[in-house]
Amino acid sequence: MALFKRVPTDGQKGKVSYNSGIVSGIISLAVSEIDGVELMQGKKRGIRLYFEKDGVYANVSVKVDYGYNVPEAAFKIQQTVKHNVEAMTKYKVAKVNVYVVGVEALDYSAD
Repeated sequence: MALFKRVPTDGQKGKVSYNSGIVSGIISLAVSEIDGVELMQGKKRGIRLYFEKDGVYANVSVKVDYGYNVPEAAFKIQQTVKHNVEAMTKYKVAKVNVYVVGVEALDYSAD
């Protein structure tokens, strides 16, 4: 588990540390806010993070429910992830890549 630190630049002493699990949790919550989208679970992790000097790079793998506009959903994911991560951690998000790995048919046969 990686640990990433941010040192305040406004003269305050101390530091704020975030591990990659915190940022992944923020991204997971951001994706859950979007209708018709489900984050990949299981063997294929839905979130991969890379911390570089120019910012955070996030790869997000999702399934989209049938009937939703895929490009629109992907764009909403990019916007929401960027906004939430930057607002909650003060990290700059350099890029959010969205991988749509499937389209899920809605199950109407449930009791």
